[in-house]
Amino acid sequence: MSVALENVLAKAGLRVDADAFLTLVEDAARRLSPPNPDPSLYFTPDQRAVLADVGLDLSPHTEGETDFRARTVAAHAVLADSALTVITAARTLGVDPSRIRHRLSEGRLSGWKDQGGWRLPAWQFTGSGVLPGLETVLAALPEDQPALVIAAFMSNQQADLEINAKPATPRQWLLAGGDPERVATLASALGTPA
Repeated sequence: MSVALENVLAKAGLRVDADAFLTLVEDAARRLSPPNPDPSLYFTPDQRAVLADVGLDLSPHTEGETDFRARTVAAHAVLADSALTVITAARTLGVDPSRIRHRLSEGRLSGWKDQGGWRLPAWQFTGSGVLPGLETVLAALPEDQPALVIAAFMSNQQADLEINAKPATPRQWLLAGGDPERVATLASALGTPA
């Protein structure tokens, strides 16, 4: 399995060995949710009734059933592995690490703290700088959105953003010189009902 996993990681452009990646996956799985969640326990009886009425299955995970958390755990592990440290981000931008921490505190860069210090998602960087319009987009993001949700938003095509008549991701849109206000408007709605 290790060789197969190393091949997948290499094809995905992730520079991490299989054991280190599996450690990231295990850590993400442990932090993201309990091992055998019973979704009904998170809701009041009235809430359960409403959710069941609209077709939501609140039954607990059963033996042999594919675990719905697997995709999220894998995505979180990839996000964590591809994130930059403060020092790496400073080198990328050609600034002192204190400038990176300052930008994080001002909300001009996105990141989260883990056991090893700050981690900055790679999607916000270009080869030699930050994504054009990044500050405008970050200012519009609701504060309660986790890094994984923001990364998914920035890397998934949005019907409202088109380049050459094709849907584009917010990252592609900004790299192509698109108006950051359009991305900011979409970003401000993250976490709200459609």
